[in-house]
Amino acid sequence: MTHEREVHVVNGWVALLGTIAIFATASGLLIWFVFNAIDADKMNHLPNFWILVGGVLTIGLGIFTCFGYFTLQPNEARVLVLFGEYRGTVRTSGWHWTNPLNSKLRLSLRSRNFNSEKLKVNDKRGNPIEIAVVVVWRVQDTAQASFDVDQFREYVEVQSESAVRHLANCYPYDHGEEDEITLRSGVEDISRALQQELQDRVNKAGVTIEEARLTHLAYAPEIAGAMLRRQQAEAIIDARQKIVHGAVSMVQMALADLADKRVVELDEERKAAMVSNLLVVLCGEQEVHPVINAGTLYS
Repeated sequence: MTHEREVHVVNGWVALLGTIAIFATASGLLIWFVFNAIDADKMNHLPNFWILVGGVLTIGLGIFTCFGYFTLQPNEARVLVLFGEYRGTVRTSGWHWTNPLNSKLRLSLRSRNFNSEKLKVNDKRGNPIEIAVVVVWRVQDTAQASFDVDQFREYVEVQSESAVRHLANCYPYDHGEEDEITLRSGVEDISRALQQELQDRVNKAGVTIEEARLTHLAYAPEIAGAMLRRQQAEAIIDARQKIVHGAVSMVQMALADLADKRVVELDEERKAAMVSNLLVVLCGEQEVHPVINAGTLYS
């Protein structure tokens, strides 16, 4: 694996002074050649063409140095490559100059978002579900991102989808066993697990995963209706259990208070009738209308 090496290059303003000096030298040589040619013509001699050659080469050198300038904004980097060899990475923002023969690959170090498409996968129990995530990531090691993988952006996207599919297969959608994490209820745990798995997968690309969260989670359309009816039935059963538990507690309390305060003496048959009536009143869904018994319980 390639590892990043940060290098420091020449400040652009300092290099600009050198470039100006090169062009000034070239101008001086050309002027010198002109005066030399005039003097040589008066003396019927050939001018010194080496001065002209030096001036032309100096101008070429000045033009060559102009291709070494580059700028960096905050959270940007330039990867320098010379004849196929990695020379280092420049991270300092500003105006810089480097060897013009260096290839300068620009990389952004800013945070990026990746919104996955809705993926149809099976959860731990084999139920088809739809899931989508958002991943916040950034380049950490510019050398790995440039040389260890091909197209690191596509690499992150493909690995993100692969991690989401694997994560969905490891957890049930809901209704887990005791203390079991589910996709719907364990949001924070699922996010941490997804972030860790993604980080393990993209380490090779020199990428850091800053955050990973589910943005969409639902049953697949073909079973959504059945699962909705199941959830409704379970909700009704849970509600009924609480109602019955509360009603039984209230009946016990009523019988205990009647007995302790000796309001009325009830035999077993009258207690059974009272329990039946109270349970009907407390557990019924509709309003109860009392029936007045003009006689006795036994008539």
